[in-house]
Amino acid sequence: MKHAVIFSTTYLPLVGGAEIAMKEVTDRLPDWQFDLICARLKSDLLSTEKIGNITVHRCGVGYTMDKYLLPILGPIVALRLPLSARRTLIWSCMASYGGFAALVYTWFHPNTKMLLTLQEGDPLEHYAKRAGALVFLHKKIFARADAVQAISRFLADWAVKMGFSGIPKVIPNGVDIKKFGQMINIERRTSLREHFGYADDDVVIVTASRLSLKNGIDDLIRSLVSLPENYKVLIVGIGEDEEKLRVLVEQKGLRSRVTFLGKKSHDELPDLLQASDIFCRPSLSEGLGNSFLEAMAAGIPIIGTPVGGIPDFLVDGETGVFCQPQHPTSIAHAAQRIQTEPGLREKLIRNSSQFVRARFNWDEIVKDMQGMLNYLNT
Repeated sequence: MKHAVIFSTTYLPLVGGAEIAMKEVTDRLPDWQFDLICARLKSDLLSTEKIGNITVHRCGVGYTMDKYLLPILGPIVALRLPLSARRTLIWSCMASYGGFAALVYTWFHPNTKMLLTLQEGDPLEHYAKRAGALVFLHKKIFARADAVQAISRFLADWAVKMGFSGIPKVIPNGVDIKKFGQMINIERRTSLREHFGYADDDVVIVTASRLSLKNGIDDLIRSLVSLPENYKVLIVGIGEDEEKLRVLVEQKGLRSRVTFLGKKSHDELPDLLQASDIFCRPSLSEGLGNSFLEAMAAGIPIIGTPVGGIPDFLVDGETGVFCQPQHPTSIAHAAQRIQTEPGLREKLIRNSSQFVRARFNWDEIVKDMQGMLNYLNT
C-alpha cells in the first residue's frame, strides 16, 4: 500500500474547489493511503476523523488563527505519524499555509519527494502581499517541489515565475458528470422556478461563488440596469461582501430582480443550475473555475471573463461568451447575445457539454494524477 501525507490549509466539511478536487482524486486511488493535515478553524470539527480515503488531522483549537499556526503545528503532527507514513510522499495542496507546512516538514526529511498542487484563485499579487516579509519563503515552496501539478496553464506559468525549475504538468480539476450531467428534470425545474417566483419568460442568470470582490458579483448586479425587467439574478453562496451586495441591490432598486440563496450544498447545485438559463461569474481572477465547468455539464450557457484559467475552456461563441472584467454593460450584452443570436444558445450547450465530458471527466483526470504520484513514489 502506497502512502502520501497531504498538507492543506482546510479540508471538508469546509468546502471549496480544492477540497472537492482532493476528495474526488483520493477516493479514486484505492491502492494509496492518505493522511491529510490541516488547520482546525472551527471548534466543532474533530481533531482526527476518516473522510473517504483520507485520515484527516486538524491542528489548532478551532479559530481562524489556526491557519497561521499550521506551518509549525502541521510538521509536528506529521512527525508523529508512523514511520512508514511520514517517510513517503509529501503533497502540498496549494502554496499557502499548507505549503509552508510542507516546506518546513522537508527540512526535517530532506530526501522526501514533494508534489505541489496549484489551485489558487485569488489575484496572484495578493499572495505576495500576504506573504509580506516571508515572500522569500513563499518562493522556496516552489523551488523545493519535485513536481508541480497546476489546474490551468495560467497557474503553470506562475509556478515557473515563482522558481519551480521543472516543467509543471497541467492537470485540471474535473466535474462529476453523473451528478451535473443528468438530463434536465422539467418538473423539478418548473417547481423551483415557481418557488423563486420566476415567470415562464424570465431569464434567470445564476452565479455560484464566494461573495467577494474578486468574483465580480457587484458587476453582475449592476448589469441588470442595462437589461430588460424579465432578466433576474440568482446568487448562490456566502462571503465577506454579502452585506455590501445587498446594499447595492437596494440602491439600484433591484430587490425584485435579485435573489440571495445563501450557502447551498454541492448536491443542491445541479437542480439550481438547471432551473436557471445562464451561468455568469465575471471574475477579476480565476485559477480555473470549477463552477463554470459544472454549469457546462448541467447544460446551461456560461459567461466569463478572459482572465486566469478561464480561457482554458471558454472559447467565445463556441463554448461560452466572454464579458470584460468590471464592465457591467458587457455582461448585459453577453446575456442578450445568448438569448437573441439565432442558434447560439443551442450551439453553446452542445459544444460545452461535449467539451466537459471529453476533457474534464474525473476518471480520466485521476489517471494522470495517479501517474504523477506513482512516478514520485519510485
